[in-house]
Amino acid sequence: MDRRNFLASSLAASAAMVSAFQASADESKPGEALQPTEKPAMKPTLKPNPIAVSTYSFWQFQHEELRDVEKCISMAADWGFDGVEILHRQMTSEDPGYLQKLKRAAFTNGVALSGFSTHQGFLSPNPAIRQKNIDHTIHCIELAYALGIPTMRVNTGTWGTSKDFDDLMAKRGIEEPKPGFTDEDGFGWVKESLEKCLPTAEKCGVLLGLENHWGLGRTAEGVLRVVKEVNHPWLEVTSDTGNFLEDPYDRLALMAPRTILVQAKTYYGGGLWYTLDLDYKRIAKIFRDAGYKGFVSLEFEGKAPPMEAIPKSLALLREAFSV
Repeated sequence: MDRRNFLASSLAASAAMVSAFQASADESKPGEALQPTEKPAMKPTLKPNPIAVSTYSFWQFQHEELRDVEKCISMAADWGFDGVEILHRQMTSEDPGYLQKLKRAAFTNGVALSGFSTHQGFLSPNPAIRQKNIDHTIHCIELAYALGIPTMRVNTGTWGTSKDFDDLMAKRGIEEPKPGFTDEDGFGWVKESLEKCLPTAEKCGVLLGLENHWGLGRTAEGVLRVVKEVNHPWLEVTSDTGNFLEDPYDRLALMAPRTILVQAKTYYGGGLWYTLDLDYKRIAKIFRDAGYKGFVSLEFEGKAPPMEAIPKSLALLREAFSV
């Protein structure tokens, strides 16, 4: 075929293809012929909440043979937990080498360091005491950052008008303010103190979770008041299932939409201070209905031996938070 005939044949074939494409487009709905083949929309797949364990569950401030955090991480992995929440007061060092050793232990055992549980108290009329606790909280945020932990439990603190924690528990967590002051004063101090901690939390990427942990956090309304008034994206809620001694389900439901970590108490052998008969399937539904997808962190607070009660608690939570 000579050059002239080849060009003529090619042009005729191209014209035929364009005509066929146009005819197909004309028979289709507007835009349909030009759209790529679309895959059917995928339905969201629900998955069970990952289950972690607080190192407090082992130590409980009394079992010195179970205090070693690295040992707790190893046992948690052996039993099948997905993560470990570290209790700050349980750590025996804050040296950089120690922190990195814990991070390495978690990684090599295939578990996440899912939370950092700290203590602070902002319910004091003394600005120096509040500043000391602010400084402590900022320091703990930086420790969490060094450990690669994404969330940290914070408290309002208590008024300190009880003799000790046993006395506070005997009064079911209800405590009078210091003489001459009111809870309204306290809410102002807590708000102001947390606002001073949050720039560091944001810089480090550590999400603070205000827990229902006595003081002004004894009620769901108190926790939510602080969180809403502070109104900062790096302050949310840590929900403890065992710190509401009355109407736990209604109160947990109030906090569930703002919750970024659930701490789940169990009491095998009877509680150290009190025992709650918690329906964990009901609790799981409360958080599932609120769209909670995060960690559920076991805090075993019973008198049974931790080496027996912790695996038993894991089975309970696995069943309840399965979907």
